[in-house]
Amino acid sequence: MFTHLIKRAATVMEALPYLIKFSGKTIVIKYGGAAMENPELKNAVMRDVVLLKYAGMNPIIVHGGGPEINRFLKRRNIETEFVHGLRVTTKEVMEVVEHVLGNRINAEIVSLIKKNGGKAKGFFGKKGRVIKARKHLAKNKKGEPIDIGFTGDVAGIRYRFLQKWMKIGYIPVLSPIGVGNKGQSYNINADQAAEAVAVHLKAAKLILMTNVRGVLDKDGELVSSVNSDKADRMIKLGHISGGMIPKIKSSLDAIKNGVEKVHIIDGRIPHAILLEIFTDHGIGTMVEE
Repeated sequence: MFTHLIKRAATVMEALPYLIKFSGKTIVIKYGGAAMENPELKNAVMRDVVLLKYAGMNPIIVHGGGPEINRFLKRRNIETEFVHGLRVTTKEVMEVVEHVLGNRINAEIVSLIKKNGGKAKGFFGKKGRVIKARKHLAKNKKGEPIDIGFTGDVAGIRYRFLQKWMKIGYIPVLSPIGVGNKGQSYNINADQAAEAVAVHLKAAKLILMTNVRGVLDKDGELVSSVNSDKADRMIKLGHISGGMIPKIKSSLDAIKNGVEKVHIIDGRIPHAILLEIFTDHGIGTMVEE
């Protein structure tokens, strides 16, 4: 008679060991991909994040926004180019980046968290000055320097400032815009920004939301976990390639610098964050030492 309710209770109980283990721990979520494009997925992600907060964890969102930046640049007839996967950020492009990431996407995420019962605080660039930045020094194939404008690297994180907001119940939402020593804003790769936040806060987990299932083997099957040795072998064999290589290297750097676990998950799956954290099998690839 109560079979379906008992199954539901069993699902809840499966989460108990993880609720105990991660209570009070920091979870950094790099939010991007399809989960930012689909309205239903957007709302589902924010509900997941609010649940994490009410379950006693300290979630932080670091978001991207490349596709929307591209759309705005196209509307304004501003040319954009990339060097080694990084956007060349002219003054004109930087203005668009600040508008899209800060005034639009960041504000929308904060609003969605509030609508789902949470408290959120948005930070980007000079608003909070959470991410300290320096100019990225790019080089061409000959080793000669290339000026790619206001594209930056993370130079530091105001982690105590973030901890203060988390302690009083807020979920920090960060755009990957840093500020240099002279007050100049810099456009930073969102994966790099999320990694830096996770490292400075010694996060229990860094979750990278993507548009793929995770790391796949030569037969296209999901690899549930990788460490540095396994990742090196898969890269040499060509099983890990393209945009997954920098994600894996970034993940391994995070692990080496104090982050306990990194998860690469498919943001196209509703409630992907909860499925990865609170179930025995997970749904993505876990990167470990």
